[in-house]
Amino acid sequence: MDDRLVGVLGARSLVGECLLPLLLEASWKVTAVSRQSMVSNRPGLEWRQLPANEMDVDCPIDHWISLLPIWILPEFFPLLERYGAQRVVALSSTSRFVKVESSEPWEREQATLLAGGEQHLQDWAESAGKQWSVFRPTLVYGLGRDKNISEMARFIRRFGFFPLFAGGRGLRQPIHASDVAKVCAAAVGNEPVSNRAYDISGADTLTYRDMIIEVFRGLGRHPRLVPVPLWSARLAVSLVRLHPGYRHWSAAMLERMSRDQVFDHEDASRDLAFAPRPFVLSSTDLPAN
Repeated sequence: MDDRLVGVLGARSLVGECLLPLLLEASWKVTAVSRQSMVSNRPGLEWRQLPANEMDVDCPIDHWISLLPIWILPEFFPLLERYGAQRVVALSSTSRFVKVESSEPWEREQATLLAGGEQHLQDWAESAGKQWSVFRPTLVYGLGRDKNISEMARFIRRFGFFPLFAGGRGLRQPIHASDVAKVCAAAVGNEPVSNRAYDISGADTLTYRDMIIEVFRGLGRHPRLVPVPLWSARLAVSLVRLHPGYRHWSAAMLERMSRDQVFDHEDASRDLAFAPRPFVLSSTDLPAN
């Protein structure tokens, strides 16, 4: 059996785009799972198409990385068992802590789903004698594909300003998708980090206001921040949500501008040599339009 085989669920995600090259460079043979039919032109990379119950299992794969929303992962436990998975590395999010007291019911539900997904993974792994690791990134950005910095950039391009509630004093730690991918790759086959959950954050801690200013700078624009009181912020969000691209926006997002969302990544640095990059936006980190 080849012990350099790794399966990746959610391989076409933002983090997946960064992760697959890292695994190949580290001499892993990768089985990437996708709902769409994909053809690989890279040695060592094979794509397999869902649904899971129709996937042929021609050889065991001990190591797996899940980039799926962690509450969806339990749907794939039967697939992992068919492949003889022994170790699963999964992504969660620090939103399980941040959104637990949100004013928006759907955000509180998301926090519950994240916590429940982590617990389901742990319970399944322990009952089946398998190893697990969970990584909870903070605000993920990069490649113009994220739903954080990239959406801010699109808003600024469309409207020419960005609304700011309560001065935007809350602290943030944006983390690049490639740094999330690196820590996932480092955890594959790494038994000392088994059966643990790690918070991972970016190198820089800055206010929400300063983060938005960096987005303006990345776009080559002069910052134009518009202070808004909460009552008008709620009205503005309800109007913005009429646009299909902003339906998931909420007043709770603006409320969090004044709240710190800071997480220590010292454990990941110690155990996995995690060294995230500073928050400096390049043209490739912003959407093309």
